[in-house]
Amino acid sequence: MDFLTLFLIYLCFVLTTIALLCVCSGRKESYLARSVNGASQVLSFIIPTQLQRVTQRALHRLFHTRSCLFVVLHIALQAAVYGEYTWEVFVYCWELQFHLLLLLLPYLLLAGNMGCFILCSRANPGIITKSNHASLVKIYAYDGVLFQKGIVCPTCNMEKPARSKHCSFCSTCVHRFDHHCVWVNNCIGAFNAKYFFLYLFTLTAMAATIAVITAAFLIQVVLLSNMMHGSYIDDQGQERAVEILFLIQHLFLTFPRIVFMLGFVILLTLVLGAYCCFSLYLALNNQTSNEWYKSRRYGCPHHLTLQPRDRQAVYKNIYSRGVWVNLKEILKPPTVLERKKK
Repeated sequence: MDFLTLFLIYLCFVLTTIALLCVCSGRKESYLARSVNGASQVLSFIIPTQLQRVTQRALHRLFHTRSCLFVVLHIALQAAVYGEYTWEVFVYCWELQFHLLLLLLPYLLLAGNMGCFILCSRANPGIITKSNHASLVKIYAYDGVLFQKGIVCPTCNMEKPARSKHCSFCSTCVHRFDHHCVWVNNCIGAFNAKYFFLYLFTLTAMAATIAVITAAFLIQVVLLSNMMHGSYIDDQGQERAVEILFLIQHLFLTFPRIVFMLGFVILLTLVLGAYCCFSLYLALNNQTSNEWYKSRRYGCPHHLTLQPRDRQAVYKNIYSRGVWVNLKEILKPPTVLERKKK
C-alpha cells in the first residue's frame, strides 16, 4: 500500500471525523466521540506520525478552541442557497406569476435570522466572574445529582454555581450552560438562549420556505408541460408512461442546480426541524442540553431518592416550574431578587 493510498484513506477518515464531531460538538465524552477516538488509535499504527500531528493540531484548532471557520462556512452556505434562489428560482417564479410576498418571504426571514445570529454570537451568554459569582450562585439550588455544592472549577478557581459548566472552547464558566455552538462561535447560556432559539427557528423557517417555493416551481413546470400524460422510449426501445423517477431525472437534467439546492434545503429542514422540536422540549421542561445529556446516566423517577444497593442518586429535574414559567425563564432569565420573592 503506497503513501498516496494511505493519505487518501486517512483524509476520508479525517473528513468523517469532522462531520461526526460537528454533530457531537460540546459533548466530548459521548459514545460517538469515544468511538471516533478509538478508530483514530487503530489508524495511528499505519499513518505517518507527522501527518497525525498535523491532523491533531487541525482538529484541536477546530473543535477545542474558538474559531471563525464554521461561521464562515455558515455564511458561505447561506450565500450559495440565496444566490441560486435569487438568480434562478425567484426569476422563474416571477415569470410564472407567483405572489410577490411569498417570493420575498425568504429575504424577510434572512434579515431576522441575521439579526438573531449577531445577537447570539455577540451577547454575553452568562460568563461567571469574581464580580458576579456571589449573585449567580444564589439563583439556582443544587439538585445533589448533576450539580453539587462545593465543587470548584480548577481553571476558574471558583465554586461552580448550580446549572453552570466550564466551557473548554471559551475557557470560562457559563451560567445555565446549554452547549457551545460552533456555528455562532459562542456558548449558549442563560443570557443568550432566547436569541439562539429565535436564530434556530428562523433558520428552519428559511430552509422550509425556500424548499416549498422551489418545489412549487418544479411542480408548476411539470403541470404546464403536461409531462405526466406523456411517454418515453426506454433503453430497450419500448414505449413507457412517464413515472416519478423519470420526472426527477428530467428535472435534474433541466434544472440541475435548482434540484440539488432543493434536496439540500429539504434535508436541512428535516434536521433543523428535529433539533427545533428537541430544543422546544427542553425549553418547556426548563432543562438544558447539557443537563439532558448528563441525566441519561441516571434514572428519571418522580422523586429524588437514593438506591439502596449502590447509593447512586437518581436524577429529577427540580428546575421545572410549569410550561409558561419555564418559557418566561428563557425569555427573561431570573435574578437573585426574583428568586427571593418565590
